[in-house]
Amino acid sequence: MKLAFIGIGNVGFALAHNLQQCGHEVIIAHNNVRSESVLMAQNRNPAFLALPIQEAIDAAEVVFLATPFKLNEEILKPLDFGNKILVDCTNPVGPGISHGLQSKISGAEKIQEWAHNAKVAKAYTIYGFENLENSSFPNYGLKPVMLIAGNDTKSKELVASLNTDLGFETLDVGDLSQSLHLEHMTLLWVKMVRVNGHHPNFTWAYLQR
Repeated sequence: MKLAFIGIGNVGFALAHNLQQCGHEVIIAHNNVRSESVLMAQNRNPAFLALPIQEAIDAAEVVFLATPFKLNEEILKPLDFGNKILVDCTNPVGPGISHGLQSKISGAEKIQEWAHNAKVAKAYTIYGFENLENSSFPNYGLKPVMLIAGNDTKSKELVASLNTDLGFETLDVGDLSQSLHLEHMTLLWVKMVRVNGHHPNFTWAYLQR
């Protein structure tokens, strides 16, 4: 599958690299294909292609958004997604690691507003990049869970298949408005790890009796 990544920092690279290793074709979407971030990513994985953002979207089957949230409106509004899946991997974080939109609406719903002709699915936000780099927990007889949300069932099914490639079990938590709760899970994880010094290599699991 052809996957485009808008944003190739810690989160974007971890996802892109592991999915490329699973056999997917990765395109870095950047309007300066010789930028430092693009060249660094290609140095780490020479299989990555790079195209201007709209060209990358046109060429891809699924687009990942892994940018600082404050940049998203400016990035997304000029783009035509042509009804393609846009996986929102971003989080609105405000002062003191608070919710950047005062918990009035999820960041994913704002992404859907700005990328009006995309099918937005929320995923890959509830952990830090460390667990996207390596999702294996060999001391346990189960996979970590990746919670996803979105309004389009088929889009979520496709994201679930990518989760499987990445070593995660999928739990669909409902429509896109549920992303607000996933973003609060992110804040919990970030406060535990980045502020309170908890070890980053931990995830949630879904245990069903």
